[in-house]
Formats: sequence, C-alpha cells, structure tokens
Amino acid sequence: MIIPWQELAEDTLINLVESFILREGTDYGVEELSLSQKTQNLLDQIRQEKVVIVWSELHETIDIKNKTDFLR
Repeated sequence: MIIPWQELAEDTLINLVESFILREGTDYGVEELSLSQKTQNLLDQIRQEKVVIVWSELHETIDIKNKTDFLR
C-alpha cells in the first residue's frame, strides 16, 4: 500500500526518511554526502513523486521504493 507523503506530519516524514537512509547501508557514490544532504535529496524525490513510501501489511514494514519499479 502506498502511503501518501502529504498525509504525514513533517517530523514523521523526516524521521522516516532518515531511518531509511541509515538502514540503507554503504554509500558507493563518488562523493560522500552528509545525512542532512541525503535526507534533503530523498525528500525532494518523494515530493517530486519519483519514489513512494510503501507499507507492507504482510511484513508490517515501511519502505521507500522507486515509483516506476513499484508500479510495474
């Protein structure tokens, strides 16, 4: 189930994004970004609807997924 980001309180959205980033693992990019930079980048992607927040009822977990891949 997709959770509309607009329905989340701003603090909740930021906490969710930071939690996702911290559990995501190692960053293999050319340039290391700070947590705040990664958070802002992911928030931008969410607001541009490039990625979606997904709740799994089966596993009772929340995740952030590429919208195109998720909707296939």
